[in-house]
Amino acid sequence: MTFDVEVGDAIRTVTVHRKGLLLHVAIGGRTHVVDVRRVGDATLSMLVSNGDATRPVTSVDAALHPSAAAAPGARLAANGIPGAFDIHLDGRTIPVQIRQAGAFGRQKEKGTGVTGTGPQRIVSPMPGKVVRVLVAAGDEVKARQGLVVVEAMKMENELRADRNGRVRDVAVTVGQSVDAGTVLMVVE
Repeated sequence: MTFDVEVGDAIRTVTVHRKGLLLHVAIGGRTHVVDVRRVGDATLSMLVSNGDATRPVTSVDAALHPSAAAAPGARLAANGIPGAFDIHLDGRTIPVQIRQAGAFGRQKEKGTGVTGTGPQRIVSPMPGKVVRVLVAAGDEVKARQGLVVVEAMKMENELRADRNGRVRDVAVTVGQSVDAGTVLMVVE
């Protein structure tokens, strides 16, 4: 899986591969081995090794951004809308946004963000299984309202509306397996 991670004004591409219980995370040509554990509804605890036995393992905590955690039904996930997290490292809190690879550029180029116009295509950010469909065709939705929940890598990812609209089409059913990039529904 490949994601874009925005920290301040910088956007970095991050590739994640699962190997057993560990994640191998490639950033800027370096691979880090990460042991991730969920410690709460909105918190992950990670032990990060850079593969060099001479360097110590780093402990990193990640929490769903407070504004997103306040939303009803919020889930911890790289769900693309907007994927806001606070990373706690060495006594500092670093706000980051995680999105599907290329999503930051597409949003700016095509105007499909919160202030954009036209249909919103809600797509699966990674392969998984649809565990809940929270709306039906014809339903009115509000910005940041949960639309569908996809389970991937033993985590539930709630995908949300970018802005207010009406559900035009629901293309999936509960229990259906989906690939990364599969269109799950369209909101106008």
